[in-house]
Amino acid sequence: MKNLLLDILNNIVKHPDEIKIIESNEEKNVIFEIYANSEDVGQIIGKDGRTIKSINILLNAAKKDPEKKFILKVIR
Repeated sequence: MKNLLLDILNNIVKHPDEIKIIESNEEKNVIFEIYANSEDVGQIIGKDGRTIKSINILLNAAKKDPEKKFILKVIR
């Protein structure tokens, strides 16, 4: 899933070489902390959070374990 997320983000940002993702597990949640260039944060979040919500929907649709939940955190 981390690779899928990285591929999606690399295609929507202006500085793909500055994208860094840290994955951590917390009970049934998988948390992805996304570090990006400050110029790209707006692109990742999108208007009213639509882009980040859509990415989260894609990740949840692609998961194999129905009990897992993905949480995305964008950090500057």
